[in-house]
Amino acid sequence: MARRTKVTPIHRTRDSRESTRPEAAGLFRTKNDLPERARQETVSLLNQRLADCIDLQTQAKQHWNVKGPNFIALHTLFDSVDVEAYADLLAERVVQLGGRADGTARIVAQQTILLDYPLTLTTGEEHVAALSDVLAQFSRSTRIDIEEATELEDAATADILTEITRGIDKWLWMVEAHQQGGRAV
Repeated sequence: MARRTKVTPIHRTRDSRESTRPEAAGLFRTKNDLPERARQETVSLLNQRLADCIDLQTQAKQHWNVKGPNFIALHTLFDSVDVEAYADLLAERVVQLGGRADGTARIVAQQTILLDYPLTLTTGEEHVAALSDVLAQFSRSTRIDIEEATELEDAATADILTEITRGIDKWLWMVEAHQQGGRAV
C-alpha cells in the first residue's frame, strides 16, 4: 500500500501575493524591441484597462434586474455590450510585452476605477444611466491610454486601444439613445 504524503496548504498574506505581480517581479524576457521601461509602463496601463474591462462586462450583466415595459429591449441591448474580446486583446498584449495579465476577480475588484454599479436600480432609465456612465468613463480612460501608448512609441498598443475605444463609443451611442428622447441639447 502506497503512503500518502500530507500536503500542507499554502496560506499567503497579501504581501506575499503581491510580490508575484509583474510590477514587483519584472518582465519576462522577450525579443520585443520596445524599451523595457516602455513595456513596463504599458503593461501597467493595460492591466488597469483589463480590470476595468472585466468590471464593465459584469456591470453590463446587471440588466437582469431591469423592471418595466422596456425589459426585453434593454436586456438585449445590454447583452450586446460584450467586451470579452477586448479583455482578450488587452491581456494578450500584456503577455506579448513580457508582462502577466492580472484578470482574476479579486484583482479586478481591487484595481478597477469604474464607478460602482448601484445594485438598488430597477427602472430601465436608471440602468441606462448607470451603464452609459461606466461606458463613458471606460472610453475616456482608454483615450488617455492611447496618448500614453503613443508617447511610449508603442503604436501596436495605441492601435488596440483605438479599436477598443471605437467599439465602446458605439455601445455608448446605442445606450445613450435611450436617454435622449429625440431632443438635441
